[in-house]
Amino acid sequence: MKIVIYGFIVFTLIGTIAVSAKAQTARPTPTPTAGTGPAPTNAPVPQTKLAVVDTAMFGDEQGGIYRYIDASRALRAEFKVRSDEVTGLANRLNALVSELDTLMKATPVNQTVVDAKQQQGTALQTEYNTKKAKLDEDVNKRYEQVVTPISRQIGAALDQFASQRGVTMTLDASKLLPVILTMAPAVDLTQAFISDFNSKNPRTAAAPATPKP
Repeated sequence: MKIVIYGFIVFTLIGTIAVSAKAQTARPTPTPTAGTGPAPTNAPVPQTKLAVVDTAMFGDEQGGIYRYIDASRALRAEFKVRSDEVTGLANRLNALVSELDTLMKATPVNQTVVDAKQQQGTALQTEYNTKKAKLDEDVNKRYEQVVTPISRQIGAALDQFASQRGVTMTLDASKLLPVILTMAPAVDLTQAFISDFNSKNPRTAAAPATPKP
């Protein structure tokens, strides 16, 4: 009997694509304070005052930073049709793999049907790879245009916010949660910063509706 290798489909997509991994997970990053650099070796060590800010909350739909949320929503809406199409291709590939698995376990194996399904899968995989790669490229470009400027603005605002409160180092709680054992509530400036930023940078228009999954 002819031996057929049918594990040709490599999946890079699990679940529903919202936009891209980058657009979903990227968070505004504080920028270094202008003019800072290595301190002279003989300079006295300044009194240290630490604070934490949970940057994961910046994108929270209910209590996050309005402009960041709105920009992310706009990006998702712009690419929803194409991301839905790529998701549909991935679902079809998953279904085809399951179908091939069933066909290969049949006794006897209908090789003609298996070969036809494999050809269909190869074509579908090529279409998926091409459209997914192009989608990622276009999303990344638009992310830089739409979201990155806001991320930089947030970073600069956070520098100023911390400096005004005498904070010498701000840590990102979202990246440190596994190692934080105790923390006084006053150390967490997340909500205070979000409120301050939103008050100084209100929405310029009505908040866009959240795209349906």
